[in-house]
Amino acid sequence: MREVNLERLSTHRISLSHGHFLVYQAYLDDLFDCFKKYASKKLLDIGCGNKPFQQILNPLVEEYVGCDIVQSSENKVDILCDATVIPLPDESFDTVVSTQLIEHIADYQLMINEAYRILKHGGFFIISGPMFWPLHEEPHDYFRFTKYGFHHVLTKAGFTIAEEKANGGKWALAGQAFIMALYPEINTLKSFKWKLFRGLYKLMGGIKTANQFFSALDKKYTDKTNTMNYVFVAKK
Repeated sequence: MREVNLERLSTHRISLSHGHFLVYQAYLDDLFDCFKKYASKKLLDIGCGNKPFQQILNPLVEEYVGCDIVQSSENKVDILCDATVIPLPDESFDTVVSTQLIEHIADYQLMINEAYRILKHGGFFIISGPMFWPLHEEPHDYFRFTKYGFHHVLTKAGFTIAEEKANGGKWALAGQAFIMALYPEINTLKSFKWKLFRGLYKLMGGIKTANQFFSALDKKYTDKTNTMNYVFVAKK
């Protein structure tokens, strides 16, 4: 059973000193670009959580409905349901979005199929998910997807691919992995040597400096064959 009132991302504003800046910088730029190009009219957000992108989406659509399996910490969920069985009519929405959810769905193809069913012909499905990320929302963390994996599950449902975006390259990934290793979610680095190392690292600028360094490297030597995340747009 999933935890009720689960705390999830509540804002799209990520500072340079944030430990997840490198992934969010690339991901949000690409996601918002797709929102502006493809979101319209009546929109369903599958796995909406706290609706962190509501301020971006509201001016683009006429109606914004969110569904999720549990109520979010800010009570933003409109329809409580499983993502694989959504109690909405066929072809009832012009846009469907699902951000950073697919890795948590054991029967992910059923969720993709539901998005296809609910979407009107000619409508767009905007979906994102990780290729690299540590375990999270355990034990409900099942998969990671390559771009070929996204192609497969989307076309299997009947979609055609309109656009794909790899969010960040190998240097952004390397920087994000480095920061996560140095500052893990669960602090297992308690030895004196690690505390000393992190103290010296903080004197050199800490996370903010690492974000600046790896972000600059990623822009100068762009290589997205090893990326952290993908945003796909699929058309019905």
